[in-house]
Amino acid sequence: MGDTELVVRCHLDRLLYERGLTLSALAEKVGVTVVNLSVLKNDRAKAIRFSTLVALCRELDCQPGDLLTVGEPA
Repeated sequence: MGDTELVVRCHLDRLLYERGLTLSALAEKVGVTVVNLSVLKNDRAKAIRFSTLVALCRELDCQPGDLLTVGEPA
């Protein structure tokens, strides 16, 4: 990967689509605001609480690696 700065990418859009969920429905189930989920979904989040990550994985029936990956910027 060399000297390239890596970024964390969120795959919330794909997971929502695959599960037939909306961002608002997920926000309600997880107890997080739509705005905060939108920040995460659009790769603008600087951090995520483990409790939020666990709640998202529980509701989306996935693992953290399904939701977040690390790679080179697009």
